[in-house]
Amino acid sequence: MSSNQKTILFVDDEPAVLEGFQRLLHREFEIEVALGGPAALRRIEAAGPYAVIVADMRMPDMNGIELLELVKVSSPDTVRVMLTGNGDVETAIGAVNEGSIFRFLTKPADKETLSKALAASLAQYRLITSEKELLEKTLSGTIKVLMEVLSLVNPAAFSRATRILYCVQYIVKKLGLPTSWKFEVAAMMSQLGCVTVDPDIVEAVYGGQKLLPEEQTKFDAHPVVARDLLSSIPRMEPIAWIIAQQCNPSPIIPGISDPETLETIRLGVNILRAALEFDRQVASGTSTNTAIHHMNESKRFNPEIVQALIGIDLKCDRVEVRTCRLKDLSPGMVLHQEIRTSSGMLLVAKGQEITYPLLVRLRSFRNQQSLVEEIRVAIPHASNTYSLAGK
Repeated sequence: MSSNQKTILFVDDEPAVLEGFQRLLHREFEIEVALGGPAALRRIEAAGPYAVIVADMRMPDMNGIELLELVKVSSPDTVRVMLTGNGDVETAIGAVNEGSIFRFLTKPADKETLSKALAASLAQYRLITSEKELLEKTLSGTIKVLMEVLSLVNPAAFSRATRILYCVQYIVKKLGLPTSWKFEVAAMMSQLGCVTVDPDIVEAVYGGQKLLPEEQTKFDAHPVVARDLLSSIPRMEPIAWIIAQQCNPSPIIPGISDPETLETIRLGVNILRAALEFDRQVASGTSTNTAIHHMNESKRFNPEIVQALIGIDLKCDRVEVRTCRLKDLSPGMVLHQEIRTSSGMLLVAKGQEITYPLLVRLRSFRNQQSLVEEIRVAIPHASNTYSLAGK
């Protein structure tokens, strides 16, 4: 968490006013000051977001509303307070109604009024950040559970989702995209709808086999199934639509009017489509360079996204491969071979990480029927993992 989580930044164009705030409030609050809007922005960029910013309305170069609107974009969790003269009250009320500021204070404000307002602002900041932390932990836990379910119900789909995630991570890093977590979660969840599809059908699709019409219909529905599963989870609606439109070169997103959200969804769909096609070609035996060439030649994918795949190393992780007995498997190991039952049912796909629920499932099957005892596992020295931390 930022070192400024309890700090209040006062912004004014008069040094004497700033000194007065420091003398008046330094015993109760952690106070810093900035002389004018541009100086405040430089301080925020250097020191990180503040808990509260109190800005004077009338300042040269940049007035208080202009400053706080910029802060709202760059540091949305920061609580914004305006100091106004009587003649600016109507303007300040409009800023409150538009969400640019938390509250306004008229000048001159006495110490008691200031103290109460600042205490309320800090309390609001704690509420915002604690709710955000709770939501992120809830979202992260939900994603983990859903991926565990997919790994148990449909190992082949889980394995593909893991490969897609790596491709998407590589693309967003090469493109320097600021909202990468949404695209990464969409990649992780892209095959979630396969929980409703027979594993044999999924394996056939990934193996390039032709399906019967009714089987193809079931498989083609999996993106919409995933959307329906995810759309009711907070913050997941844009991600749900990225997944739902993953095969559509011209995504249709009803009910969303915000331009920024629409652009995020369209970009996410284009990235996911490219990653899925790249994985399909490589899984069929095509080299990475040839796959990129074919995708460019087809003109069905965003050329900038396709170019971002150049240089990807699908064997980038250094691993130690060893043979391990089934009873000695432990969480964190990665399977270097697939595991099937005696009847041929795929239990775990190659490349899947061992988790505790997966261990329970393997031991259960081991007790019921014959499973291979000697299993090749890879122990990564570095792994590509997804985290919501700092998102």
